[in-house]
Amino acid sequence: MTTKNKPHLFSYDLSVKRKTEGVIKWLFRIATYIVILAAGYLFANIIYNGSKAVFNVRAPFINIDFLTQKPQTLHVYEPKLIYAELKKINAQQVALRSELKGLSLMDDIGVASIKSKLKTLEQKYEELDAERKEGRLLFSDTEYRKLDQTPFSEEYTYSNYAYSGGGIGPAIIGTCLLVFGSIAIALTLGILCAIYLSEYSRPGRVLRIIRLSVLNLSGVPSIVFGLFGFGMFVLFFGWGVSMIAGWFTLAIMALPVVITASEESMRAIPKGFREGSLALGASKWTSIRTNVIPYALPGILTSSIMGIARVAGETAPIMFTAAFALRDQLPWEGLNEWTDFFFQGVMALPYHIYVVSSKIPQNEYTRDMQYGAAFVFLFIVGFFALSSIVLRARVRKKYKW
Repeated sequence: MTTKNKPHLFSYDLSVKRKTEGVIKWLFRIATYIVILAAGYLFANIIYNGSKAVFNVRAPFINIDFLTQKPQTLHVYEPKLIYAELKKINAQQVALRSELKGLSLMDDIGVASIKSKLKTLEQKYEELDAERKEGRLLFSDTEYRKLDQTPFSEEYTYSNYAYSGGGIGPAIIGTCLLVFGSIAIALTLGILCAIYLSEYSRPGRVLRIIRLSVLNLSGVPSIVFGLFGFGMFVLFFGWGVSMIAGWFTLAIMALPVVITASEESMRAIPKGFREGSLALGASKWTSIRTNVIPYALPGILTSSIMGIARVAGETAPIMFTAAFALRDQLPWEGLNEWTDFFFQGVMALPYHIYVVSSKIPQNEYTRDMQYGAAFVFLFIVGFFALSSIVLRARVRKKYKW
């Protein structure tokens, strides 16, 4: 009887281990859910607020002017009487809040009275603010130049906000050109470097130094790449602030990711593919070109996706090398020679969002431009990444081993 009732030697330890494992699993699960919820909230916030600038409630349901026009100054006329009344209510709210802080917590009657007044003022403020929004007049630069301003001088108060009117057409085009050109250069140089490291290099100290340098390059801050591109391409090569300087600066940023992913994809191809081709009399380059690169393409395209994510959202490198805050002409307009296309600066969405967010006082009029530009920027990056994913899936179906 004593033997049967005696607990197993390891039963207590096993139960403790199971409980510990369960706690660890839930910690990992909670951390994962927090990351997903945070990312979901971020994207949902941008999509919800950005869609107000990009989409309309009437046909064609897309704000074509916002997607095609250049950024302009937004000129705002607001009803003077309502504007003055709102300022008065705002001053009263500030005075009541300061008075509330000075009251004792035991003075329930005084606190309740002030909170009641604040609530009444907030309701009145919301009503007047709705009237202000209905009665305000918004004009872009183009419309403002044609406007006879005398009828508005007495009834309206005037204010203007730079880069908050018009659209983001030149910035969309400039972003696409910068991403496409930099990824094309990065993939070309990165694949050639990966072929050498994977197929032609010999194991040794030099190879270890090269790989260590590539890994260290991936940890360099983007501002350092921007200063390097400014010193090398803008000043030393004499390219100036231009699209080609931005291409090479962003391409150098993406190179570590492209080289590492491409080399790992090539090294994952079985040696039998190479040996069988060489046994049939093919040269080494022919073997690599026909039996290695096609089967490594899915991994190479994966590197292009990571490269797009790396370079598309960078602001510091293009701020020094390629981006303008405002450019009236599109890249193909006003060219004296075809080479001028590459040696001109462009607008870009990351830099435009930075300018609107940091250089201009934040208010309801700049908010639409900020969120609208961010929404379109996410769509562009998603489009490039989705194109690479679709291409990778097709290549993977074609080349199976």
